[in-house]
Amino acid sequence: MTATSKAFAGKKIRIGILGASGYTGAELVRLLARHPKAEIVFMTADSHAGEPYEQVYPHLGGLDLPGLVKVEEVEWAGVEVDTVFCGLPHGTTQKIIAGLMHQTHHSVLDEVMREDEGDAAAAIKGTPRVIDLSADFRLDSTDTYAEWYGHEHYAPDLQPEAVYGLTEMNRAKLPDARLVACPGCYPTVAILPLAPLLAAGKIAPEDIIVDAKTGITGAGRSAKQANLFSEVSEGMHAYGIGSHRHGPEIEQELSKAYGDNIIINFTPHLAPMNRGILATSYVRLAGEATADDLRDCLAERYADEPFVRVVGEGIAPATRHVRGANHCLIGVFPDRLPGRAIIVSVIDNLVKGSSGQAIQNMNVMYGLDETLGLEQEALFP
Repeated sequence: MTATSKAFAGKKIRIGILGASGYTGAELVRLLARHPKAEIVFMTADSHAGEPYEQVYPHLGGLDLPGLVKVEEVEWAGVEVDTVFCGLPHGTTQKIIAGLMHQTHHSVLDEVMREDEGDAAAAIKGTPRVIDLSADFRLDSTDTYAEWYGHEHYAPDLQPEAVYGLTEMNRAKLPDARLVACPGCYPTVAILPLAPLLAAGKIAPEDIIVDAKTGITGAGRSAKQANLFSEVSEGMHAYGIGSHRHGPEIEQELSKAYGDNIIINFTPHLAPMNRGILATSYVRLAGEATADDLRDCLAERYADEPFVRVVGEGIAPATRHVRGANHCLIGVFPDRLPGRAIIVSVIDNLVKGSSGQAIQNMNVMYGLDETLGLEQEALFP
């Protein structure tokens, strides 16, 4: 038993949520409310500060939750918090986390650190662990971040220690992590099927096309003309064509899996549904590989994973198959074009693509059962 898991034996993880009024914040509250080891001790929402959470999200009004406050109203020096989930806009997150992680706080971990100073958890002594749901710490290169997000990185000294929180790929790094950068929703649905195939040499790295569709919640909750009902209903449109910010993030992680730089063709689309992402990836087979080989490779890679499932031959995953659940379903099909295959992958953008994956990471960080609080199956139909 590590010092971290020892510290939380019989105790709850005290949690703060920055940005609780957005869709990802609401999903965090919904999922953490049924987590037996979690206790929400504060929530921020600058635009709704002072309001009861029930007024913002009536469906969560029956929970015993703290009131909403502004970020600057959180008294960090006095609050007892072990983990902070950050769901703030990019740029804002870097500045707040940089200040937060230089603060000194008491946490449950302190109670065992005196006896286990040699444990890896000593690295996070006295400081809340941060699980960031924004894009601020996902890109390894601060120069690449500045290029794609339009401003300099405001916490470059923290970037090297950020662990990219795609749980299935970086599980071993999470127990020691002080700062976890949860992947974007599009990267999650693209990397999970493609990375193992590149690592195994089953597909050609220079010919990958990812065509993805997301629900409206992927664009956030703030009022925007592009998100109006009359703009998005009864139709679908591409956006960020050749320039979406998730492109370099996908390429970064696929390049690591392959061992060399990769550039892909990635185009996202906004679909008239509330939640879910469906990605159709078109790949060229390497060597003598077949679509069946790809399916077998993925099935073997994810055989012991609780949240990634490769479906049987001829089954096409759909967004309704993962609605509300922390699952990724992957299907593989032969293309009519010789030497090619088609991969269909789906996730709920608010769960496995965001808040659910964040909680999955928290569970691993604290030595808990990885599925804790995430046992819910998809809501169907």
